[in-house]
Amino acid sequence: MSEQKWQRSSLRHLSATLTEQGHPVSHTTVGRLLENLDYSLKANVKRLAGKTHPDRDQQFQYIEQQKQAFLAAGWPVISVDAKKKELIGNFKNAGRKWCQVADAVNDHDFAHDALGKAVSYGLYLLNRNLGYVYVGTSADTPQFAVDRIASWWQTEGRPLFPDAPALLILADGGGSNGYRPHWWKVQLQEQLADHLGLAVTVCHYPTGTSKWNPIEHRLFGPISINWAAQPLRTFDLMLACIRGTVTKTGLRVKAFLVDQVYEKGQKVSKEIMDALNLQPHAVCPKWNYTIKPRLAGPGDKLSKCGVIS
Repeated sequence: MSEQKWQRSSLRHLSATLTEQGHPVSHTTVGRLLENLDYSLKANVKRLAGKTHPDRDQQFQYIEQQKQAFLAAGWPVISVDAKKKELIGNFKNAGRKWCQVADAVNDHDFAHDALGKAVSYGLYLLNRNLGYVYVGTSADTPQFAVDRIASWWQTEGRPLFPDAPALLILADGGGSNGYRPHWWKVQLQEQLADHLGLAVTVCHYPTGTSKWNPIEHRLFGPISINWAAQPLRTFDLMLACIRGTVTKTGLRVKAFLVDQVYEKGQKVSKEIMDALNLQPHAVCPKWNYTIKPRLAGPGDKLSKCGVIS
């Protein structure tokens, strides 16, 4: 075969090329022949897994062990993540919906035409099949993430689990709540452990495995389906779409607007990190750790329940 890329040629191009080579044929006949030979236009399919981390399977098993230990103890298990940023305005939203006339939206998604950019941080409570989405208007930072978890605990979590001494957080390996950002761990220490007296255990999913984080398919997936093809013209409309998300399994979702401004690029000194009461676990210590209050408190019950190994 020559350098001619037959697979990327149109039917009319194939018809013209074959005619030039002495095989006159119409483009409709070319299409029919290709169909008879089981050819069709296909896009690339993301199916092949890349190189995986050697500790990936061990980490998945450990996450399951921690999750089951917390659930058995009646302590809260939350899955957290930041959703894709959304421009608020008359912009196209992917998907289709039943209607008589399609919504007319802007032909370009220019940020200067938007009312703002929605930065959504989600929290899914595995114990109760409840979802919480905090829609910010500033930036996705570690402080924004921990602020939302702390706010959830004070208004929603503590009434549901009044006697729980500890909280398990399932998070991705990257982003504002990844295992690398120091500011994430500092905020967990100050806001959750020290201020609220919680022992916080965090288990991160290995790189490239975020789709197994429960929040992705139990909360964010249904939300995307519920607002499919609905232009998010205002923040109120976005919040309404989130709150209206339900599933056959009984998912209920609450949504809140957060106007607070967050600064990116916060730096943390070595002295501050050294002062954290952070205890890495024996299994995959960079992905699994517990942050306890710096003063002895309810979090000491953790070791008695065998949650940390």
